[in-house]
Amino acid sequence: MHEVKSLKPEPEVSDAEVAARLSSPWKRFKTHAALHFADHQFLRVLFQNKHLAGPQMWRTNQPSPAQLRRWAGKGVKTVINLRGVSQASFHILERDACERYGIRLVTFRVNSRDAPYPEIPRMAKTLFDEIEYPALMHCKSGADRAGLMAVFYRHFALGEPIAQAKEQLSAKYLHVRAGKPGILDAYFEHYLEDGEADGLSLIEWAETRFDWERFRSGFKPDPLGDFIVDAVLRRE
Repeated sequence: MHEVKSLKPEPEVSDAEVAARLSSPWKRFKTHAALHFADHQFLRVLFQNKHLAGPQMWRTNQPSPAQLRRWAGKGVKTVINLRGVSQASFHILERDACERYGIRLVTFRVNSRDAPYPEIPRMAKTLFDEIEYPALMHCKSGADRAGLMAVFYRHFALGEPIAQAKEQLSAKYLHVRAGKPGILDAYFEHYLEDGEADGLSLIEWAETRFDWERFRSGFKPDPLGDFIVDAVLRRE
């Protein structure tokens, strides 16, 4: 098996940086405008791609500060950001809103167009074991990265077999498997054929048998699917 480097630590965005970006009405307006237009929040005002992934876990697209206020009112204790730490408006405003509304914000970055690193399943299990519920997890569109983590959640937290849990990656949630995000479907199908068939748990298989570099280099997305994901849906 090829050696895969460990995940790099997420860059820090200090409280002072967040405060500076929101330190005046004009700066706050510019940050909200960037979220609304550059990050396409205007498309998510009425449609949150909101679904229950389990009894105490929601999956959605990127929530706005107003939506986070409503989630706090519904009792949500933890928000899991799957997009990663960023200087972009979505992260600045999410940091600020979660602090104001008493929500714990956890960043757990995953990819929508690449196979999960071998350590990701174990890290996801640990995450779901440790966070406070009810919880919400989100990426930008709520389709691919949220789907990947919903599979992990249903498998590790609810004990659902992968063959059933992988239904969290489907068109119902706007997941398009024909393009590059289809590598996520192929990942779980590869596990069922190569790992579960031999009695290996997902974590055992990912850490001892899964050849990450060979698998990702062998995956060939459909060009039409790529066009839909990149040019039409403008997925992240």
